Amino acid sequence: MSAETAVRVSRPAPAGWSSRPAGLLRAAAPALIGYAAVRALGVLVLVLWGSHRGTPGLGRLSTLWDAYWYREIALHGYAGTTPVPGPYGPYEPYAFFPAYPALVRLVHTVLPLPAHQAALLVAWTASLAAAWGVYAVAARLHGQRVGVIAAVLWGITPYAVVESSAYSEPLFTAFAAWSLYAVITRRWVWGGTLCLLAGLTRPTGVALAAAVGTAALWEVLRGRGTLRTALGMLLAPLGFLGFLAWVGAVKGRWDGYFRVQDAWRSHFDLGRSTLYSFRDLLTDADQVWLTQVVVAAVLIGAVVLFGMSVIQRQPLPLLLYSAAMLTLALGDAAYFNSRARFLLPAFALLLPVATGLARIRSRASLMLLLGSAAAVSAAYGGFVAFVYPDAP
Repeated sequence: MSAETAVRVSRPAPAGWSSRPAGLLRAAAPALIGYAAVRALGVLVLVLWGSHRGTPGLGRLSTLWDAYWYREIALHGYAGTTPVPGPYGPYEPYAFFPAYPALVRLVHTVLPLPAHQAALLVAWTASLAAAWGVYAVAARLHGQRVGVIAAVLWGITPYAVVESSAYSEPLFTAFAAWSLYAVITRRWVWGGTLCLLAGLTRPTGVALAAAVGTAALWEVLRGRGTLRTALGMLLAPLGFLGFLAWVGAVKGRWDGYFRVQDAWRSHFDLGRSTLYSFRDLLTDADQVWLTQVVVAAVLIGAVVLFGMSVIQRQPLPLLLYSAAMLTLALGDAAYFNSRARFLLPAFALLLPVATGLARIRSRASLMLLLGSAAAVSAAYGGFVAFVYPDAP
């Protein structure tokens, strides 16, 4: 393929495409309904599983794993949230970015809901916005059918249970998807602004900022950039860098955020920890859990799908974003089971699968395939939440 084809930012819209919000929302209705249906199945399985075990399923979704930190930050702020002792140092709230707990606090203040329910409401609303963004990007590139399938696929990934939990991934994915949509449709200021918000949501905002900023810089270097392109490029990293600077100021050292992350043993080690984890899976099979096998399969599958994305000639911003997200997921030294969750917002990796499934002409066959995958995803989500509740 030519260099021009490989790196272009945008492509001609499919016939009949509408970029107006009202038209886009009407077109996205099947995608949102399909996404809501598969996530409702996942939540229903958790509710039934929890009822059988005497544990409320919705309560489980709102309190699992790091949901505690988001709730405490929403209620008490960073300074008012008590650190928790850990084997490698105290776990501190400064490891968690502020956008999601800020929205939880807003909803908790405005609506008569306890904080844990407000956290679920924000996450579920954000997941719908994210599914809409996934649809918008996929449909803009490949048409309505692929857009619908891509949104549903995002709702049935192995760790889609996180999309229905009180976690920040749904909000980050919403910002990321719409930022990339803005970029591939050449709305650079919107793309940079949404990227800024994503950078205030999760540390992986650096991956999105790298993608948006590099794509904008490429446009400038090619002589196609405008003042709005440059402004989008400048806005993109400000959320991520701003939070790191604030934590550094609070801690009295420039690397304060990274030192907070030491308690989670989270640092970039060029993939050494990932290789060791794969080695342990192969050499100590008697001690392997299903979750480790699934995470390993997700990581391998993500690498394969990235190669397929390159062959598919996705626009430059999507390829850069997927590459950066993969680099962070494979190169971080954090808990191995977290890697699949780190990749949850890397929705562009699903586009090769969506375009392949779109070739199935029988609607009944396609719905049977997606429905079966949704059932497996829901069952695995219940297993992760109730049987093996170590943080993913």
